[in-house]
Amino acid sequence: MSRIRAQPTPGMSYSPKEAKYFDEALLKPELTRVFDICHGCRLCFNLCPSFPALFDAVDRYDGDVLQLTERETDYVVDTCYQCKICYVKCPYTPSDGHEFQLDFPRLMQRAKAIRVRKQGMALRERLLGNPDLLGRLAGLVPWLANLANRLAPNRWLLEKLLGLHRHKLLPEFHGTTFISWFRRNRGNFPLDGPNGKVFYFPTCFVNYNAPDIGKAAISVFSRNGLTVACEYRECCGMPALDGGDVAGAQKKARANIARLLPYVRDGYKVLPTNPTCSMMMRKEYPELVEGPEAREVADAVMDPNEFLDGLRREGKLDQSYRSTPGKIRCHVPCHLRAQNIGYRSRDMMRNISPDTEVELVAECCGHDGTWAMKREYFDLSMKYGEKAFSGLKGGGLMTTDCPLAAIQFEQATGVRPLHPLQVLERAYREDGFEFRVGAAEKKENR
Repeated sequence: MSRIRAQPTPGMSYSPKEAKYFDEALLKPELTRVFDICHGCRLCFNLCPSFPALFDAVDRYDGDVLQLTERETDYVVDTCYQCKICYVKCPYTPSDGHEFQLDFPRLMQRAKAIRVRKQGMALRERLLGNPDLLGRLAGLVPWLANLANRLAPNRWLLEKLLGLHRHKLLPEFHGTTFISWFRRNRGNFPLDGPNGKVFYFPTCFVNYNAPDIGKAAISVFSRNGLTVACEYRECCGMPALDGGDVAGAQKKARANIARLLPYVRDGYKVLPTNPTCSMMMRKEYPELVEGPEAREVADAVMDPNEFLDGLRREGKLDQSYRSTPGKIRCHVPCHLRAQNIGYRSRDMMRNISPDTEVELVAECCGHDGTWAMKREYFDLSMKYGEKAFSGLKGGGLMTTDCPLAAIQFEQATGVRPLHPLQVLERAYREDGFEFRVGAAEKKENR
């Protein structure tokens, strides 16, 4: 068995801006190097299906990574669902300054991108990678689209034609998008305040599938004296990138950077609803797009509760809460943990009243973008989300910062969690929850 050096090969690249990124001949030595390091380390054995698949395959060859077949390598690539937690856990990353410069999820993304460039992109990946197209089409007759997504014969057909699992809960569509609601109702909210300037990026999911989260966000921002700008033209690009469509992701990234840059230079912070979108803008835009503007925008991106918690620490947050949910089970999505900003939604909800108890559930739900929707991965997604499902079943109000994770929890538990911004919006109302802040007798809310 040949000795494999752990130091980066000449073909190491994690950025599509580099020409060698798409060189298939240079990719293979990097895959071999990284697979060998991971096989010897095994620190991430329990994070996602990709690592057990890798370890089992290499073990079949007595530890010789060079013996892996193309099919075995592809399975490792395809079962990496880009949660990014292995990067957080890994001691060998560029962020750690380690000489190995190991970035497992970006390497898997590169391998998928090279395969797509070579073989083309399947129809399923094209559709799932373009949520704006799906949202606009379904929004023409939303009740029909939602009915079709629930009818067993239609779901059977979708599974056969597109590979979407027949039992997977799918997002609902709304006839009125969030951005349409915002344009019509912005006059009902004071959105020009002294406590900071924010650009609210609702994301494709909130715009087409969960406008109530966006409405709660605007209400909370308005109440806390923020100057709020908001518009939505297109997705952040993560679904396209996840499917291997690097060019499509770059196009969306450039458009959003051009749109956001004037606001950023005017002092606005950019607040995307979904952790996946904030991570995409913060971490991926500078790797996808040439020029300093990408970094300029990335440095202005914050999670909404991260920003609000900053107001709280400065004594600027409106804390006149009138009701409290009592006990909360708070799921922390992987893409929020990957940003290393702490548990800000927990801190915000815990601040509602002394009667608010928040218990963290820091486990992957297994949804991970569109991965859980796919026929071949749905069962695996439910298996790898079991720890999170069990954690949220412990009693109390369920919350998660990720609206897609909320669908996965509803699939497993029958209850769709609230977004923390919805919890804050309700807490400002006397009738938001079952008992009031400061009530003499504490009650269970579940």
